[in-house]
Amino acid sequence: MDNIVFNNGKLKFLDQTLLPNEERYIEPKCKEDYFNAIKTLQVRGAPAIGIFAAYAMALIDGDKAELKEYLDSARPTAVNLSWATARMLKAYNDGKELIDEAVEIHNEDIEMCRKISEYGLSLLNDGDGILTHCNAGALATSKYGTGLGPLLLGKEKGYNFKVYTDETRPLLQGARLTSYELEKAGIDVTLICDNMASIVMKQGKINAVLVGADRIAANGDTANKIGTSGVAILAKHYGIPFYVLAPYSTVDFNCKSGDDIVIEERDGDEIKNMFYQKPTALPETKCFNPAFDVTDNELITAIITDKGIVRAPYDKNLKEILND
Repeated sequence: MDNIVFNNGKLKFLDQTLLPNEERYIEPKCKEDYFNAIKTLQVRGAPAIGIFAAYAMALIDGDKAELKEYLDSARPTAVNLSWATARMLKAYNDGKELIDEAVEIHNEDIEMCRKISEYGLSLLNDGDGILTHCNAGALATSKYGTGLGPLLLGKEKGYNFKVYTDETRPLLQGARLTSYELEKAGIDVTLICDNMASIVMKQGKINAVLVGADRIAANGDTANKIGTSGVAILAKHYGIPFYVLAPYSTVDFNCKSGDDIVIEERDGDEIKNMFYQKPTALPETKCFNPAFDVTDNELITAIITDKGIVRAPYDKNLKEILND
């Protein structure tokens, strides 16, 4: 499924806030449309945000440096966003054709997803039970995805996996998006609540955990959807491999550790009101709604990038993989 489509000079995107009940494509008209699409998670997933922002930089007239700063503020934790806008700004300053650069970023992402998926699949076996958290499939990228990529590619190659996907509160990406993608691909998927991850691990149903990342620090700490670090702690306890799959561009060498990652805090009404006919708590009840937490590198079995599979020590091997 194509979540971002550029054709005949026009861009349209699949509004992911409406899934799984409605598939609607929207054509953004102005910079505010692009900003709001990123901010409100109509377009989400680090690679997809980068692709979308690249097209915004190409299609929106005006001061490109100001446009970059404006778009970056929509999701400050997603390093692919600032990476893509920086690349587009450089292309503009170098006199390149911006739409060609945006299309190139899109095509590179497709190839990146394929490589990540192949590396990830090499670590799995036919029949494995897999736990996922949040959504890191084709909806979050361009094709295959990162965290879901090995599963989707494996299906094409005849692998049969038994997937358990956390619902991922409060935005329910696992329920609305991951289970949707896997069902569409014909993969055996069972939806569970976030707090059920421990019991399926204890029952021996999980052979590996696959998750995506929005930012990877230089030491291998990763910013993932809120709740991921808890899953990593459980995996460590039960001796289950915990794999982070993300494009190499997600590695931020200017960010030394997870302590330097800025955690986006979102509107508390997402906890109480979104996706519910009636509020789940009183109006005066306070909410704390961070979008991400940081998974310590010591909990990660391997980081799987389009450059290859990286294991500890990450502060050394994340750099050295470029020379392999």
